[in-house]
Amino acid sequence: MPRTRLRLAAAAVSVVAAVASLSACAPTSGSGGSGDGLVTEGKLTIATGEPAYSPWVEDDDPTTGEGFEAALAYAVADQLGYAKEDVVWVRSTFDEAIAPGPKTFDLNLQQFSMTEQRAKAVDFSPPYYETRQAVVTLPGSAAAGTTSIADLAGLDIGAQSGTTSFTAAEKVIDPDSGVQAYNSNDDAKAALEAGQVDAIVLDVPTATYFVEGGVVLGQLPAEDGASDELSIVLPFGSALSEDVADAVTTLQTDGTLDELKQQWLADYDVTELS
Repeated sequence: MPRTRLRLAAAAVSVVAAVASLSACAPTSGSGGSGDGLVTEGKLTIATGEPAYSPWVEDDDPTTGEGFEAALAYAVADQLGYAKEDVVWVRSTFDEAIAPGPKTFDLNLQQFSMTEQRAKAVDFSPPYYETRQAVVTLPGSAAAGTTSIADLAGLDIGAQSGTTSFTAAEKVIDPDSGVQAYNSNDDAKAALEAGQVDAIVLDVPTATYFVEGGVVLGQLPAEDGASDELSIVLPFGSALSEDVADAVTTLQTDGTLDELKQQWLADYDVTELS
């Protein structure tokens, strides 16, 4: 298999150490598919969502490298010494990816943020992008024209369960009827389109692309916990964790991450709700 050519950068040590300290007593739970702990010997198996959305993955096809996370995945693979043809793509749900136990992937990119609870089950890279949470509705809904969090509290709000979008909706909006939980963003969108909820909460980049004809009402205040630092997920105890941490740090310091952001992510100018 290709040999990784990286050493852990000092800037990434604290992130990896923090993850390790949260879960040092737990057993390694790699995929176990090959003798080196990777899913397939000689290949780097990378997962994304089913489906995957713009601007993270274009046209639900990560193999093209089109979209911010798809392009980043290939950049990380290159840093690890894997050619594009040695990258294998698979799909996973959000919940499957961060649950304890063996994995079908070596890396997973689908807008994960590190939490203490998640870090007990999986490893995380240093963050590669910081985003906020936004509220999306449709024209003509009860939420259309809403400009304040207080006005949203009396409406029906939905979000994907187990995500920081759901947590932000609970903590910041705190709707009177509670946040309506859905298994996926697709389900939340379907509920919005069916009029079952008045608005849904998504990260800002997804919000601007996800709902056809949707209206982004605004983003939630970062100081109230509605800010995310997105990281790559790896199986807990993965032999690649330190090298992936170094890869992300290198892509940050050499300007590659900024170039990918400029190419695939807009300079989102979304009003903050108060």
